[in-house]
Amino acid sequence: MITDTFNPEVLRSQVAFITGGGSGINLAIGKALARLGGNVGICGRTAERLDAGRKELEAAGAKVFAAVADVRDDLAVQAAVAACGEALGPISFAVCGAAGNFVAPAEAISPKGFRTVVDIDLLGAFHAAHACFEQLRQTRGSLLFVSGGQSYVPFAYQAHVGAAKAGIDNLMANLALEWGRYGIRANSIVPGPIEGTEGMNRLGGDNAEAIWKAMTPLGRMGTMEDVANVAAFLATPLAYYISGARIAVDGGQNLTGSHVFNRAIGDALDAAKGETA
Repeated sequence: MITDTFNPEVLRSQVAFITGGGSGINLAIGKALARLGGNVGICGRTAERLDAGRKELEAAGAKVFAAVADVRDDLAVQAAVAACGEALGPISFAVCGAAGNFVAPAEAISPKGFRTVVDIDLLGAFHAAHACFEQLRQTRGSLLFVSGGQSYVPFAYQAHVGAAKAGIDNLMANLALEWGRYGIRANSIVPGPIEGTEGMNRLGGDNAEAIWKAMTPLGRMGTMEDVANVAAFLATPLAYYISGARIAVDGGQNLTGSHVFNRAIGDALDAAKGETA
């Protein structure tokens, strides 16, 4: 539990706004912030999902604002951000987490399909950051972008997602550079193979978990709480001098080299010594 590590009041009176906040990793981030005293605004495209997310956030202790808004619609995002500020107070932590994904070989991705993912992930992140700017300047707050491992290395059948995530990381770096003068920090978090997420369900197969574990030096799947805990840390005063960072929460999965081969050699050496990993 995050409150075993952090003061449960460390984010008292702070307000977060999270795109795609009704489910998955983004909801987990919201709940972590709520458990540390923060209040949370969420937006997304599905009212039912937002209602379910609201209940979980309220159960975690937050005052909650929820608005139906598609991040591809800049005016809808601006309206949601303004309404969140009026309902909960000025935003001090904005999480740009809305994302889209599907699996397809590059030659089979239609221009419309490619554009849709880029519009949700990259353009949507810009819309949210841009809409939150004035409130973040007022609070000297921070931005967190939810990126992906595709921004480090190419993933097969993910050309559209990789392009969007690489763009997100570059956008983050530019905003950290430009908006630092206003006291605004910007960082991105890069989840690895996280169990129970929609992305893992889309990318997975019958033996996907075993493959991902073999490719990850720590040898296990991540949890949504693993990601949420790092996000919450970035919202606290302990992270006030961290900006422009791309932080992988992936058990080392992004590291170069043959993870499967490295682990096989390590297991063989341990076996020779009579040990097990």
